[in-house]
Amino acid sequence: MTNLGYTEKVLDHFKNPRNPGRIEDADVTARVGSAACGDMVQLYMKVNPETEVIEDIKFESFGCAANIASTSATTELAKGKTLEEARGIHFKDVVEELGGLPKQKVHCAQLATSGLKAAIMKYEAIKGKRSIDEDFVRRMMTGVLDPAKGLNIVAAKRVDGIEVEGRRVRVVLSQDLDPETRATMAQDVVGALSGLDLEVSVEGAPGSGEMAQDK
Repeated sequence: MTNLGYTEKVLDHFKNPRNPGRIEDADVTARVGSAACGDMVQLYMKVNPETEVIEDIKFESFGCAANIASTSATTELAKGKTLEEARGIHFKDVVEELGGLPKQKVHCAQLATSGLKAAIMKYEAIKGKRSIDEDFVRRMMTGVLDPAKGLNIVAAKRVDGIEVEGRRVRVVLSQDLDPETRATMAQDVVGALSGLDLEVSVEGAPGSGEMAQDK
């Protein structure tokens, strides 16, 4: 470890990230994390439709050195693998690839692999291989963070309800959130479901009115 608590591999991925940037014609994009929490990841993926091999994957990462390094390592592990193989990449695999992370930074590896799994799920939904139901939406919500608790909004019990009816998705956030946090979470929820042919509304509580919408 260096005197910053980071291994040389972490610093190398931070200074020389693999697969940075955007894919303008990406088959799928996925965003996890929150700018309010300080760590956010946007993934772009191109997939061979016949072999389901990830032919290209790039990322934009906003956060600390560990966040950038973790996402860089995750894309390197995923590139060239099939969707099924990539789905099996665990955050511990990323930590091992980096030669270790300080305990307080392991969540960065968890965020990066969550982004990868979200991208795979969205790709499958776009291709009609996965149903967009309450379970799907709830899984996508695990990429949205509660800045106060440092947990995803499902684990933090900030989601009071999810309704899916055809293309319409309604997410009800906890009514005990302050207006600013609720507005930020609403935007992050919409962002998590972007790229899907859905009408998404996010509400603070039943009857409180629409907070955000994506068409």
